[in-house]
Amino acid sequence: MDRRSFLTKASFGGVAAAGAAALAAPAIAQDMPTVTWRVTSSFPKSLDTIFGAAEVMSKYVSEATDGKFTLQVFPAGELVPGLEAADAVANGTVEACHTVPYYYWGKDPTYALGAAVPFGLNARMMNAWFYYGGGIDMMNEFYATQNLIAFPAGNTGVQMAGWYRKEINSLADLQGLKMRIGGFAGKVIEKIGVVPQQIAGGDIYPSLEKGTIDAAEWVGPYDDEKLGFYKVAPYYYYPGWWEGGPAIATMINLAKWNELPKSYQALLKAACAVANLDMLASYDWKNPTALKSLVANGAQLRPLPQDVLSAAFDAANATYAEVSATNETFKKIKESQDAFRRDAYLNAQIAEYNYDVFMMTQQQAGKL
Repeated sequence: MDRRSFLTKASFGGVAAAGAAALAAPAIAQDMPTVTWRVTSSFPKSLDTIFGAAEVMSKYVSEATDGKFTLQVFPAGELVPGLEAADAVANGTVEACHTVPYYYWGKDPTYALGAAVPFGLNARMMNAWFYYGGGIDMMNEFYATQNLIAFPAGNTGVQMAGWYRKEINSLADLQGLKMRIGGFAGKVIEKIGVVPQQIAGGDIYPSLEKGTIDAAEWVGPYDDEKLGFYKVAPYYYYPGWWEGGPAIATMINLAKWNELPKSYQALLKAACAVANLDMLASYDWKNPTALKSLVANGAQLRPLPQDVLSAAFDAANATYAEVSATNETFKKIKESQDAFRRDAYLNAQIAEYNYDVFMMTQQQAGKL
């Protein structure tokens, strides 16, 4: 074969092949439909970590589709009130929302199991249950009855027990205390004498300042510092027994979800998983610095008294029994979480717990 002829043909073939590939790319892109969704958040934009998870999700979806699939994220109140986000999605006012499922426990307590319930799973356990324990599928069986489908899209990790205007030295100090507390926890804490108040994040500070409420829980050091609670309620208690690993969800109108191409569905699920990881990592990075800052500015750290924790634990179990007696879906999902919780805490107390305790003693000794 003539060498010049071979090289010419080979070069032409290579260019032609590359050209064909280049021509094919726009054709593939053109096959991707242009979809624009509105995502209403339950959080103000100032809370960059929890609100920001929806922006992370939106960013990945847009970049992966060259802008063909766009999620426009709106802060609480801009389209609908923060505590009505899931309702707006279910009735088709918006296509999706980024919210905490337990906000809607009043409609059905089962919602709370998709986020956090008192003395439930921690963040790592929630993720294990969601992704490997069938949790996503179980929750979506329920959500389908509400015209929704949802995927985990954030977690704060275990939260603080909130800000109090006065010290809590025993269970007696909780009697008649008016407290902003979210979700199913309000039903439990009511049993130990607290008067629960469901108030959106942006309204908590003025309520504390005016004395309309005596205490409030929100998330943890980073977000709490931003909202300035330490200025009006200096006692900062821990742990937040009602939120060991609260999961935030992207909830989607079921009909709109079914209209999406399979590729977009897969991409959105993946973007939610990225947001889920990103939020927890962000809080883990920011909370230590914020906690030191809060203490420097006068926040008084206090552990909840043991009689409070014990009474709350018993009240939680009594509440679960009451709800399970009349709600089969709640019962089924709660039993799934409880079965995993038993084994997970058995495992956690071996290597994980002992490693962490040792490292904490080194930190306290100033060796880290």
